[in-house]
Amino acid sequence: MTAKRAPSAAPASRPSGGAAAPARAGSKTAYRRVLIKLSGEALAGPHKAGIDAETVAGIAAQLKEVVDLGVELGLVIGGGNIFRGALGEKGGLDRVTGDYMGMLATIINALAMQDALEKLGAVTRVVTAIEVQKVAEAYIRRRALRHLEKGRVVIFAAGTGNPYFSTDTAAALRAIEINAQVVMKATQVDGVYSDDPKRDPKAVRYPRLGFREVVERRLKVMDATAFTLCEENSLPVLVFDLHKHGNIRRAVLGEPVGTLVGGPA
Repeated sequence: MTAKRAPSAAPASRPSGGAAAPARAGSKTAYRRVLIKLSGEALAGPHKAGIDAETVAGIAAQLKEVVDLGVELGLVIGGGNIFRGALGEKGGLDRVTGDYMGMLATIINALAMQDALEKLGAVTRVVTAIEVQKVAEAYIRRRALRHLEKGRVVIFAAGTGNPYFSTDTAAALRAIEINAQVVMKATQVDGVYSDDPKRDPKAVRYPRLGFREVVERRLKVMDATAFTLCEENSLPVLVFDLHKHGNIRRAVLGEPVGTLVGGPA
């Protein structure tokens, strides 16, 4: 069975225990609470692996723009720039052990992003699905909601805390749990295409898609578990290009960026 979130009425109202604070005066955002999914590779910048400080600082600056709009922000960051459990298995490593190593990699990335955000003045909390008491809080839903209500950026690390589940699935699950209005998947391309645009110059980018359209056209948005969670909970997914500066802010403001899957007609 997959998780179901409690239905919410208008986007401006939230269930008890997860009330979103109003956006700051003068801002007209399309969303009040969002969950942004970043790949670990995004933090490597021009390198194939590791963490590039300049790249992390640039991403943090974009995220700070969103915080300054009064939007409540949750983050999930992958760990592929450091270690990926599935690849470890190909090299003979036990899959479960490899997945736990990958979870630790996401914690390293979360701490790097926390440092960059706090240097810009954004109060940030890292919460983890596996306990690492010396460096981060254990994930407790109500505490995470309270952090969001107070305007703190919450970085959800260590995936779901379970092997065999991707950070895409963790992003979908956490978004449902915190009553986010959208999952924003920041990627290397500017949306969902009919084919790989690097291989097919005639590939078409879709500005909007329904969940069923994605399945019927066999388009790649997220892994199947994550996508099913979003579909069953009517949680929109926005796929957009992270590397175009200002795109995160544009997305939050509701400007046409990338591809929106689901959402109001």
